[in-house]
Amino acid sequence: MSLADHFTIVRRIFFDSLLNGPHKVTYQANSTWDCYVDVAQRPIDMDLVLPHYRPRHQPINHRLNMFVGTEAGLVKLRVCRNFSRCKFYLEVQASMSDVTLWLPSDFKGRIQYYGKAKFSSGFVNRVMQNVHFTGDDDTDATDEDCVVVVTNGNIMFRMWDVQTCAPENPQKETLKRMFSCSKKAPETTIDWDFLLED
Repeated sequence: MSLADHFTIVRRIFFDSLLNGPHKVTYQANSTWDCYVDVAQRPIDMDLVLPHYRPRHQPINHRLNMFVGTEAGLVKLRVCRNFSRCKFYLEVQASMSDVTLWLPSDFKGRIQYYGKAKFSSGFVNRVMQNVHFTGDDDTDATDEDCVVVVTNGNIMFRMWDVQTCAPENPQKETLKRMFSCSKKAPETTIDWDFLLED
């Protein structure tokens, strides 16, 4: 085995490890994107771990910018954060691929997508009430989370539970959804005066 072949194998193993598993997102002062992944024919299965602190030279109002793109490969992304004060912008471009996104349960912001979308029970229970679905003409505010997904495949939105630091439990969330246990029933005042009338 030549040195060039060995280098190619090591580089491929290193590159594959970047596309799978956890990837810590850090502030990049000299770049538009804090995390940039663009591959041609490979599947992506990543945990994008947002920092729980603000780096020393990061501006206070800076939103972490992440881009993930692939031509033909399944995309699975989990955005993991422990504190909601770390806002993010995520853009996913997958021309023909199916995309599955796990967004934090404390997500508050905008989602813009092109393609056919489905939402898990956990997403509907915990995240949906804080989401604004937007079109092309909406202005982008930097003080909130933002997700843009462009694909001709299917899109699945799921929930990343920030309390347990794990993906949603589908069985538990489905039962909550079926029995309406995810939201407390609104308190209604009862007018008892009708009992006093003759």
